[in-house]
Amino acid sequence: MKVRIGIDVGGTFTDAAIINNETYELIGTEKIPTTHFAENGVAAGIIEVLQRALNKYNIRPEDVVFIAHGTTQATNALLEGDVAKVGVLTLGTGIEGVKSKTDTKMGQIELAAGKCLITENEYVDTKSENMESEISQALQNLKDQSCEAIVAAEAFSVDKPENENKVVAMGKELGLPSTATNEISKLYGLKVRTRTAVANASIMPKMLQTANMTAQSILDAGIDAKLMIMRCDGGVMTIDEVRNRPILTILSGPAAGVAGALMYEKLTDGLFLEVGGTSTDISCVKDGRVMVQYAQIGGHKTFLTSLDVRTVGIGGGSMVQIKNHKIVETGPRSAHIAGLQYEVYTDADQIVDPALKTVRPTESDPEYAYIECSNGKKFALTLAGAANIAGYVPEGDYARGNIEAAKKAWKPLADMAGMSVEQAAEQVLLLASEKNKKVALELMKDYNMDPRTTVFIGGGGGASTAVPHLAKVMGHRTRNAKNAPVISTIGVALALVRDMVERTVVNPTQEDILAVRREAEMKVIEAGANPATVEVVVEVDTKSNLVRATAIGSTELRTKNLGQKKMTEEEIIAVAAENMQLPAQEVKIAAGNGSAYAAVGEIITKKFGFLKKKTKLLRIIDDEGVIRLQKRAAEVRTAGVGNWPQVVRGLVEDMTEYGDGGEEIPSTYMVYGKRIIVLTGLATVENIISVARTELAGMGADEKVMIVCTQQKD
Repeated sequence: MKVRIGIDVGGTFTDAAIINNETYELIGTEKIPTTHFAENGVAAGIIEVLQRALNKYNIRPEDVVFIAHGTTQATNALLEGDVAKVGVLTLGTGIEGVKSKTDTKMGQIELAAGKCLITENEYVDTKSENMESEISQALQNLKDQSCEAIVAAEAFSVDKPENENKVVAMGKELGLPSTATNEISKLYGLKVRTRTAVANASIMPKMLQTANMTAQSILDAGIDAKLMIMRCDGGVMTIDEVRNRPILTILSGPAAGVAGALMYEKLTDGLFLEVGGTSTDISCVKDGRVMVQYAQIGGHKTFLTSLDVRTVGIGGGSMVQIKNHKIVETGPRSAHIAGLQYEVYTDADQIVDPALKTVRPTESDPEYAYIECSNGKKFALTLAGAANIAGYVPEGDYARGNIEAAKKAWKPLADMAGMSVEQAAEQVLLLASEKNKKVALELMKDYNMDPRTTVFIGGGGGASTAVPHLAKVMGHRTRNAKNAPVISTIGVALALVRDMVERTVVNPTQEDILAVRREAEMKVIEAGANPATVEVVVEVDTKSNLVRATAIGSTELRTKNLGQKKMTEEEIIAVAAENMQLPAQEVKIAAGNGSAYAAVGEIITKKFGFLKKKTKLLRIIDDEGVIRLQKRAAEVRTAGVGNWPQVVRGLVEDMTEYGDGGEEIPSTYMVYGKRIIVLTGLATVENIISVARTELAGMGADEKVMIVCTQQKD
C-alpha cells in the first residue's frame, strides 16, 4: 500500500497523518510535543513523529510516495523577533541610484512590542569600473557589522536581474544566506519589494538549518519521496524553494486546514473555521479557491501573497467574563492561560460543592468565572462546556465531554445570573457567536459571497464548540470536516503544488498574458507537479497594470474517483435543488459534457416590496455529485473543438454591459471534463480566447466543453 504523509509542526504539538494514496482515507495519526529546545530544534520532532508513525502502522519507507510538513517556525520567528540582522546592498547609479538608496533603507522594522528586525545598508554604483570588487567590499562591510543575511536590491531588477543575482552568488560564497528582490516578487515597487526580501532574509539562517537537517533525516530514513513544505497560500513547495524563499511558509498552519477542507470536503463556496482551544481562524473559499491577500509584516505591506485568514479570540477553552452579577462576554482568555482545567473534561464526582469565583489571568484582564470545589479542585467554565450542555457536541465528537460534570459546574454561575444552566450556556454561546459573526460577515462582504450558498465548514478539535451555533445564528448550512481534529495535518498530506507569478505590465498583450501564464506553469512543474495535472488561473487588473497567474498541480496524476459511483441526471438535479433551496421539479439540466452538468433554476425576489425580479441560478456539478461552480445571473452554452471560439465570442458579447465607465465584459469559465478553467479578470474577448486556446490544446474531436458567463459583480 502506497501512502502520503503529512506532518504539522504546531507551537505545542507535532502531528503526523498517514493517508492511503489510492483512496485518500486516513490510516492513522501520531502526536508528540514539539521539540523547540532539542539540539536539532523542531526537525528532531519531525523525524521522531515520522518514525513513530511508520512503526505504528507498519509502513515501509519505500511505500511513502509523498511527504510534506507545515511549520509555524517562520511565523513564530517574526512574531517573537527571533530573526537575523540583515544587510541590504543597494545597486544603482545617478539620480535613480539616490532614490534607490532612500527606498531600500529599512532601518528597524518593528515586529512586536520591543522586538525589531535590524538592517544595515551599503551602496554600490553600477557604473563603476570596479563594480565587482566594490560589491565584495560592501558584502564584507555588512558581514563585519554582524549581518547574518543579505538582500540585493536594485530598481527594475524584475526586468534586469543580473546585478542582484551577482550579489546573491557572491554573498553565498562568503557563507551569507542571500536573496534578491527579484526572487521574491516580479512587481515594480522597490520599497515594498525590498521590505519583503528583508523579512525573507531575516529568517533564512534558522530556516536553512531546519530545512537541511529535516531533508537529510528523510533521506536517512530511506524515504525517496521529495520532501515538500506547506506554503502560506495552501500549496506546497520543495525544500530547495524553502532555502530561497522561507517567507512563503508563514501562516502555513491555517493554510493547511483549508487545503484539507478543499480536498476532503470538495468545498466550492464557504467559510472554513478552524477552532482551537484559544482562537478560531476563519478563511474564505470561493469557486473552489482559497482567497489570498498581500500579507503585512510589522504593519507594513509586502508583496507576499498569503491566505486571508482572520483570527477571533474564541475557542473551546474560552472562559466566561462576569461583571455586576451578569454574564457579559466570552473570551478572549482561555482556560490554559488561567492555569485551570476544563469543567467538561472531568468526572462528575470531582465537582463537589462548587462555589463561583473570579480570576484575572493577567493584571489588565477583566474578571473571568471559575469554580472552586470543597475538595480543593478548581475548574474553568468554558465554551466547550456550554456547547456540550446545549447539545451541540454529538456523541463520539472530539470535543464531547461529561455533560453531567459541566451542568454541576455551571449551576453557581446560572444561579448568580438568575437563569437555568441551559439558559446560561446559550447566552455564553451567543456572545461567542456574535464575535465570530462579525468577522464572518466581513469576509463574506469582502469576497461578495452569496449567503444562500455559503457553507460553514468546521475544523480543529474545537469545531463543534463554536461552528454549529454560529451557523444556526446566521442561518447557514454547516458541517464539520471529516477528521476535523487533524484536518490541518491531512491538508499537508493532500496539498497541491502551487505558485504565483505577478508582473507589472502596462496594456498587456495576449503574448504578455500567455508569457506570465507559462512562467507560472513552469514554476510548479519545476517544483514537482506532474505537467498533466497543472491548472493555471490568469487575472488581469487593468487599473493596477497587473498580470497575475496562479498555477496549481499535484505531485502525481490523480485519476482516482475515491470509489464514488457516477450519479444519474435525476440525482444531479436533486443535489442542485437542495443547494438552490428549490423543489426538484423547478431545476433542469441545461448543458453537459459527459463528466459534468450545468443545472439551472430560477428564484423570484421582490424589489421595493412589490416588484418581482427573476434571477437564474446555475450550478456546475460533476458526475460524482460535487458542486464545482455556483453562480447567479449566468448563461451556459455547449461547444465542440471546432466552434468553441465562436460560441465564446457570441456569449461574451451578448453579456457585455456598457456604462459610464465603458464596457464591462462578463466573468467567463469553461468546463472541460470536470476541470473548471477560470477566465475571469481578462480585459478583452481576445484575451479570453487566447488563454482558453492554450488550456484546450489537447481537446479531442468528440469532446464537448461548457462555457459559462456571468456578470463580474457576481
